[in-house]
Amino acid sequence: MRVLVVEDDRALGPFLRKGLELEGHRVELAADGEAALVSIAEEHPDLVLLDLSLPKRDGMEVLAELRLRNVDAAVLVLSGRSDVEARVQSLDMGADDYLLKPFSFFELTARCRALLRRRLQFADPVLRHGDLELHRVEHKVTRGGRPIGLTAKEFALLEYLLLHRGECVTRSQLLADVWQMPTETGTNVVDVYVNYLRRKVEAGAVRDANLSPNQGGLIETVRGSGYRLGGPGRKPVARDPGRLCPAPAVAYA
Repeated sequence: MRVLVVEDDRALGPFLRKGLELEGHRVELAADGEAALVSIAEEHPDLVLLDLSLPKRDGMEVLAELRLRNVDAAVLVLSGRSDVEARVQSLDMGADDYLLKPFSFFELTARCRALLRRRLQFADPVLRHGDLELHRVEHKVTRGGRPIGLTAKEFALLEYLLLHRGECVTRSQLLADVWQMPTETGTNVVDVYVNYLRRKVEAGAVRDANLSPNQGGLIETVRGSGYRLGGPGRKPVARDPGRLCPAPAVAYA
């Protein structure tokens, strides 16, 4: 899971981040309400662990803003407020669960797993973009009904692009989120794998539809920025104006 921990306690926040990373999750940490909303818009987490007593914007304000934006992340409130009113208000405002501090880390991870199971029951297991389909459970990809064989890393790269369709995705983002590598790493692995993926995804469409190579393109290179999923059926996703692609000329590497 992609998890956002929203906690201003300088000891508890890093502890939760490290523990959840050891559980295999990708974890970001925000220390105040405003930073949390920015991170949610940029990272699209599956789960938010939300403290209520936060600087700048408190947890209740963050909850209200999430529901106003129709964010579909699960929210687990972590709070030292033991009164029934706080628990009821949090749940009524859209929180999925409420855990009272101090708590057992084992109980926290069990609740996280339960929320993930609940989320997967209702999540669409198929990501679509035009005639391209990625089946997340069956781990297969088709375009125009034709199966496309991808390696595990190519599959993860395509899944990431589909989850961020309509947005600029930088090489640094891909290194951090798909490869879990430092963004300052001097490597061209992203460009190499984008080209691998592009050839596989676009070859079938060009061959089956008798298109020219330029007509089959879905993965666009935005000069000086990175990549985005474009081509037929592209629908820009207006999540964060700072993340949307400009409209420069598009080049295909």
